[in-house]
Amino acid sequence: MEYRRLGRTGLKVSAICLGTMQFGWTAVKEASFAVMDTAVSQGINFFDTADVYSNWAQDNPGGVSEQIIGEWLTGRRIPRDQIIIATKVRGEMGSGPNDQGLSRHHILHAVEASLRRLQTDYIDLYQMHWYDEETPLDETLRALDDLVRAGKVRYVGCSNYPAWLLMKSLWVSDVQRLVRFDSLQPHYNLLHRAEFERELQPLCLDQGIGVIPYSPLGGGFLTGKYRRDTPLPDSARAAGVQRRYLNERGFAVIDKLEEIAQAHEATIAQVAIAWVLANTAVTSAIIGANSSQQLMDILGSERIQLTAVEKESLDALTAWEKA
Repeated sequence: MEYRRLGRTGLKVSAICLGTMQFGWTAVKEASFAVMDTAVSQGINFFDTADVYSNWAQDNPGGVSEQIIGEWLTGRRIPRDQIIIATKVRGEMGSGPNDQGLSRHHILHAVEASLRRLQTDYIDLYQMHWYDEETPLDETLRALDDLVRAGKVRYVGCSNYPAWLLMKSLWVSDVQRLVRFDSLQPHYNLLHRAEFERELQPLCLDQGIGVIPYSPLGGGFLTGKYRRDTPLPDSARAAGVQRRYLNERGFAVIDKLEEIAQAHEATIAQVAIAWVLANTAVTSAIIGANSSQQLMDILGSERIQLTAVEKESLDALTAWEKA
């Protein structure tokens, strides 16, 4: 497994980050434990979760993914410093008016709840899941600064922030001498490039922000399981994939990925992730899995070295208008 520095920090994380949104949703506790066992055996030291995972599943109150990770950590007696745990705050965790957002009130309450569920006394990377237009940036950053000074959080990051807001946040941190965001979690893959590449990518490279893309496989489309003239699975996820990617451009990308995969004796998914990891701005790609076998089928992408011609051919197929 390759390890990379998280932005300008000295923290080293695996090039593949285990996404745990499925835990307690499409992966029961036993399957989730097996996935984490496999991840660690393959050198993955970076786990990503959130307090709201998986509150959309039936009878789940939220926090289930964090709870499963905490039970696994204590049950397996994994040395705490060997696993880099990233979790998030922002989403709705109750029915009260202060049970969501990025206010000082909610952050200080939410971090304690996450620590209890994770059964740990610190969080390696605490991320703002998405921005809160109702809370001043300095209030959020001051609360995070206090958590870092108290030792409850080691690093802070953000997710789904537009470039202007990320830059403004860095400015507030600089002017008020507060902790700064050291990572960004954007939506990024071969077929969803412009949102990140247009402004966020140059910003992250210039400011030393680690980039941890989610959905590098485009909701499963870039695994090659969706093909021309093949019936779609009956699922909400398949419907989302159909709206975004099931068109001639998308299938042309699958054809090219398959061609490159054959040359590398790899899978389509491995090549799609290798393309993401070839971006010098990217630190680690978030990969979710419902089973150990599903995870093993994806691993190996960090070892694939795309040739200049291969990368250029994929870039050309998915280019976005820069004018």
